[in-house]
Amino acid sequence: MVTEPIARKVPKRLEIHGDVRIDPYFWMNDRNDPVVIDYLNKENDYREFVMKGTEGFQKSLYDEMVGRLIEDDSSVPYKKNGYFYYTRFEKDKQYPIICRKKETLEAPEEILLNVNELAEGKDYFQVGSVSISPDNQKIAFSVDEVSRRIYKIYFKDLVSGEILQDSIPNVVGDCVWAADNQTVFYSVQNLETLRSCKVKKHVLGSPVENDILIFEEKDDTYYVGVSKTKSSKYIIIHSSSTLSDEIQYLDVNTPNAEFTLFQERVRGLEYSLDHAGDYWYIRSNSNKAKNFKLSKATEQNTLEESWIDVIPHRENVFLEDVDVFKNFIVSEERENGESNLIIRNQKGDIHKMPVSEQAYTLSLGSNVDYDTEWLRYNFTSLKQPNSVIDYNMSTGEQEVKKVQEVKGGYDAALYESKTIWAPARDGEKVAISLVYRKDMLKEGENPLLLYAYGSYGYTIDPTFNSARLTLIDRGFVFAIAHIRGGQYLGRDWYEKGKLLYKKNTFTDFVDCSKFLVKQGYTSSEKLFAMGGSAGGLLMGAVLNMEPTLYKGVIAAVPFVDVVTTMLDETIPLTTGEFDEWGNPKNETFYNYMKEYSPYDNVTSQKYPAILVTTGLHDSQVQYWEPAKWVAKLRDKRTDKTVPLLMYCNMETGHGGASGRYEAYKEIAMEYAFMLDLLGISK
Repeated sequence: MVTEPIARKVPKRLEIHGDVRIDPYFWMNDRNDPVVIDYLNKENDYREFVMKGTEGFQKSLYDEMVGRLIEDDSSVPYKKNGYFYYTRFEKDKQYPIICRKKETLEAPEEILLNVNELAEGKDYFQVGSVSISPDNQKIAFSVDEVSRRIYKIYFKDLVSGEILQDSIPNVVGDCVWAADNQTVFYSVQNLETLRSCKVKKHVLGSPVENDILIFEEKDDTYYVGVSKTKSSKYIIIHSSSTLSDEIQYLDVNTPNAEFTLFQERVRGLEYSLDHAGDYWYIRSNSNKAKNFKLSKATEQNTLEESWIDVIPHRENVFLEDVDVFKNFIVSEERENGESNLIIRNQKGDIHKMPVSEQAYTLSLGSNVDYDTEWLRYNFTSLKQPNSVIDYNMSTGEQEVKKVQEVKGGYDAALYESKTIWAPARDGEKVAISLVYRKDMLKEGENPLLLYAYGSYGYTIDPTFNSARLTLIDRGFVFAIAHIRGGQYLGRDWYEKGKLLYKKNTFTDFVDCSKFLVKQGYTSSEKLFAMGGSAGGLLMGAVLNMEPTLYKGVIAAVPFVDVVTTMLDETIPLTTGEFDEWGNPKNETFYNYMKEYSPYDNVTSQKYPAILVTTGLHDSQVQYWEPAKWVAKLRDKRTDKTVPLLMYCNMETGHGGASGRYEAYKEIAMEYAFMLDLLGISK
């Protein structure tokens, strides 16, 4: 008999602005303390004990989900600098094999990296960036073996097949080659805060300790990255905060020269940059372009006042992304929530990629060539597997290069996907994307899983996921609530769900939940909610607000101790997020955060069944946040008959397991948790 873990209480007094909070579980903030590790292991043992009766079911769910995957799957090749590049998998192998073929797809295969061999014997292994030298003879690749976003860069000679002695530890993972095939630029992070704050230069064969510091970002609200333009002519250093950007650039042929400032940082000016042909192309919110616009600038004059609008700002259209070709500009845009691809030619003619269904996603694919009429894009929906399509922008001809195959057969005609609009309490309308089996929908009787995120302007697009069929084919309705805090309805939608408007995110989710019940898609006895990271904060907030509305809740890597975390500037991400959440050293923000912070607002009330997941090495949301939250819920909740479980993966971080199949074990556990609450065991 494994008993419910009861965490010891060690009161910690936390005081600011004359307000005192007592945190009895602050002691969990030490991953090197054996007592903490012992407590986490006890939580894992308890979850395993409570769910022991579902282990066989979890195995069958896992087999079912993995059984839909094509074991020897491969990506659609794209051509760059004389080679076709692609990634493939082999049967029963967890990791990808990165390959290329010279000039034609009939050429012999060259294996650049067999990640299965590199990962052998490792509990966690993730390849970050992969960068090929301009002469195609070397590769730089970054590796994370802890799942804490701390990478090490390695170099491989593609002619001899040897791994070079050069290796660069404790980096972000990005790596860009200069034209001399010997010099690389990379970004370095602070190992405590994990903020990328420096860019250095390394010359192959030289000691890493002699690498030259190129740039250091002193403002701790900014993060630094390094990349190369589409034209491959320039290397850029991008300093970015929530509300401002600053970019410097360097000709790839002059790696020893100084970087040139493109446009200095101005608070409130957000911009991203690419180069193609003879122009710089800038996506920005310059001159109050809240939903962003596209401008261009000459190589001789890059300051903001010289930018020429190419795609002007529009009040009702959010410009998400852009790709530039010699004779075309393709934009990824969102209007009334729907994603669109818009093609513009040199004559000013405009046409939109046609779509004939709801709850779908269109996105730009890998478009390396500048001088081409062919656009590669992706299409998917909640019921349609992902398709990779090449589209001739002159003739309208399309070539479907690949449609995601679902092993065992899949008939999209059996399913219905749609978008409905729920009324929010303040009069706004919130979109909900839905998918379900047509033959299984019965008014008020279906279980429903409502998913949302609602932060950072990140939109959860409606895309196909074969694992979801495991729920849907058992009668579930799956739904995504496009709540404020994302950018589903443009920049205003984001700004109305952040800072002192953050509570809109939570009330939107509750209002969507109640609307789905009212419309007969489910009932409170069968309604489930799920969110991860900032979406886990959402779960914690709505649990405190409306605990009896849900049958069960899954909170993945949840950001739940908002006030304490945002007051601790040594914790990764904190300083860079003051413009998202507010700085609680300001009393107004402190008081507002404290009103919704899930950990601070746990009370003595009846909570539903809850499953919380986390990772010991999580770099974004530290494991102690969910651990403390669960401990407090155990202490305060009034109904002990429903499960309150925590799973802490002791080997991974924010993204979970690294292997292709391993992640499905956690999904099977989550699905079994919900299905068991409904009495479904097969």
